[in-house]
Amino acid sequence: MTTRFALVDCSSFYASCERVFRPELEGKPVVVLSNNDGCIIARSNEAKNLGIKMGAPYFQLRDFMEKQGVAVFSSNYELYGDMSRRVTNVLLQFTPNLEVYSIDESFMDFSHLKEEDVISHSKQLRERVLQWTGIPVSVGVGPTKTLAKVANRLAKKKAADEGVMVLTNTSDIEAALEQTEVRDVWGIGRQHAARLQAIGVGNARQFRDLPADWVKKNMAVTGLRTVLELRGSSCINLEADEVPAKKNICTSRSFGQPISTLSEIEEALSTHTVRCSTKLRRQESYAGAITVFLLTNRFAKDASSDYYSSKSARLPAASNSETQLLRYANALLKQMFRKGERYVKVGVVLSELVPAEQVQLDIFSVENTEKQDKLMMTLDNLRQRFGHAAVKYAVQGEEKNSKWAMKHEHLSQCYTTRFEQLLRAR
Repeated sequence: MTTRFALVDCSSFYASCERVFRPELEGKPVVVLSNNDGCIIARSNEAKNLGIKMGAPYFQLRDFMEKQGVAVFSSNYELYGDMSRRVTNVLLQFTPNLEVYSIDESFMDFSHLKEEDVISHSKQLRERVLQWTGIPVSVGVGPTKTLAKVANRLAKKKAADEGVMVLTNTSDIEAALEQTEVRDVWGIGRQHAARLQAIGVGNARQFRDLPADWVKKNMAVTGLRTVLELRGSSCINLEADEVPAKKNICTSRSFGQPISTLSEIEEALSTHTVRCSTKLRRQESYAGAITVFLLTNRFAKDASSDYYSSKSARLPAASNSETQLLRYANALLKQMFRKGERYVKVGVVLSELVPAEQVQLDIFSVENTEKQDKLMMTLDNLRQRFGHAAVKYAVQGEEKNSKWAMKHEHLSQCYTTRFEQLLRAR
């Protein structure tokens, strides 16, 4: 069991990724938008200070942000994912065990460190991540994951040249819990926070001191575990390096604008199906069933109807072949497509997943599975090396200028993953 946890959190990660390649934005407000440039999903501290709220619709704040000189970016997940991997590679130099908790957070095992070395080790980590990736991070250290979360939240509020908070002795932990509102405790949701505040529990220390029986009765085992973690008893260890395989995989996306033609929807669905099957092979699974769903905009003023449809099919034998999954996906789409409707979203779900080593072949199948496996491996290698758009099927069409392509009017370059978009020194 880990006896000392560190939580490393990238500061305003999406905004920081954009700033790495646009240093003139340092100290200026930056926001990043969701899919189709809908809502604000990331803000720099300067943007927060302007009162810009997380999740606020972009169109409502467009004029205000232009007047305030806010730099606006569309989500560039290809760039953010690569930068996240780079940060993780640096962190692995500072710990024998690491758990990637999210794209911008990682738990680390600091049990091997002497207590007097923890702060210097954490500061060295921050400096190296910043120097090697350009991403600022904060570090919180505690005897449990939950206390490390508390420490990290306080570390963000410290001076920029520090960014480290270590909770070791009782007095430090008491002070940290006093400063942490109960709604900010990891594992306490909005409803539980409101209920606790209603009975006079406003901070983490007051929550920690509640009777265990009351917590278990009113907040179940999860709440009790949180209390024990705040008391210093580790109940949540670092997770294994291997991520549990998903039971189903879904890929969908809203169109950039409503679509009425079957051919354009086929292009979008085919692209989603290829990406979905890539995820399937990545976790070394095969799918036994496929579902396609299609819907119109129920909130549109000119909508003739509110239409949602989905159809499923079982495969003769579990498969991870794009060619086979594409045939089924587009056949299901044709069964549910209705002329005259203005569609806004299509998606595909692969289900009844089984590990590759447990696949039962169909004796009557005419598919050459060995040949298909080699083809899929080749496609995966090409896409990993040259990008997902390097090899495409004709039915996918050209995404760049299509109606179904996602809106990203403020998209930055993929500086680290595409040769043609590398920065050039003059």
